[in-house]
Amino acid sequence: MKFKYLALAILPLALAACQSGDIQKLGDTTVKVLQQQSNANQTLTAYQWSYQPTGTTKPIVLNFDEQRLSIATGCNTQGSSWKIENGLLSIGNLMSTQMMCSPELMKQEQASAALFQDRKVPFVLDTTDVEKPTLTIVAPTGEKFIFTGQMTAETKYQSEGQTIFLEISPETKECSAGVMKKQCLLVREIKYADNGVKTQVDKDWTFFYDDIDGFTHRPNERQVVRIKRYEIKNPAADQSKYAYVQDMIIERESVKGTL
Repeated sequence: MKFKYLALAILPLALAACQSGDIQKLGDTTVKVLQQQSNANQTLTAYQWSYQPTGTTKPIVLNFDEQRLSIATGCNTQGSSWKIENGLLSIGNLMSTQMMCSPELMKQEQASAALFQDRKVPFVLDTTDVEKPTLTIVAPTGEKFIFTGQMTAETKYQSEGQTIFLEISPETKECSAGVMKKQCLLVREIKYADNGVKTQVDKDWTFFYDDIDGFTHRPNERQVVRIKRYEIKNPAADQSKYAYVQDMIIERESVKGTL
């Protein structure tokens, strides 16, 4: 009997403790949401976000800048305005390029439109792992799609980068990179006026000793590539002071034979 009375006496304290714990959890969640909203703009623009649907070879990739959202669907590219509004990702009407693709990629493009077209999108950012944060997008059906973030070059190198244009030969040649031998690209720098007209093309081909992130060399193709060059802060003794990232292929031409 004494045990019964003791249990009854403890019950209000236990309930109060549970309520206190719930309040604490609610407070922690509220703080987390507020922090997410205050940092969301900065986080979204600092990464490129990818989601790989099952059954397709190409991911859906989101790129946020300060005003525009660009969506690479695997087929066409979609774009719209965006902003964070009342805790939701507010996206306007999507505009899109108009290419025909394989049926599975066309279906993927339609799924992207259903996910982002003129919606106020519920989302959750998880930046526990700053190298691979996640962005969870909630569809109108309630289904959740988890995008994985990869730092943009601007975030990684903490600078805007300098734009340069290189014509890249289909040939490579052996060169000396420090104490090592390697196959180097052969390049010529090109300069353009503001109206897009070429104003200068280097006469001679020169060795390019570094790697270009995102670039694929093709031995039967001459390419002109727009590249972002970023200065590396405090490079190692045997490291280049620059990092090079492919921005866009400007020209491609099939070439037979060698230079």
